[in-house]
Amino acid sequence: MVEQTVYTAGVGKCRVDLMVSMTGDGLVAQLYGGDKPHVGAVAISLPRPSLSNPAKVSCNTSILPMLGHKDDEIAKPIAEEIAKSFGKPAVVIAGLHVDNAGPELIKEIVGNCYCVVRMLTKL
Repeated sequence: MVEQTVYTAGVGKCRVDLMVSMTGDGLVAQLYGGDKPHVGAVAISLPRPSLSNPAKVSCNTSILPMLGHKDDEIAKPIAEEIAKSFGKPAVVIAGLHVDNAGPELIKEIVGNCYCVVRMLTKL
């Protein structure tokens, strides 16, 4: 059976939702937010022993961004954090957009993205 959970952080334009499906072999997470939730990028991250220190976990990550979108900049690190935390493959589909967002608003949205991941990983 697939367990599904939703985590939310922020309000208004800065609200971020992380919808996670936990399968026996990995996790699929949908990270949406802002004015126009959409599919902006997909990342898959596979945990493995670090090449420089096998006692640590690293990841091989592949990213597929939609043309003209920057959602890969959040999809990749979030997928890697989830994969490392659970020791399983993680797929992240990310789509966050706020029209005319300035640096402070973007910083708040990104912070909310990491907040929902901490809720998931309980770190």
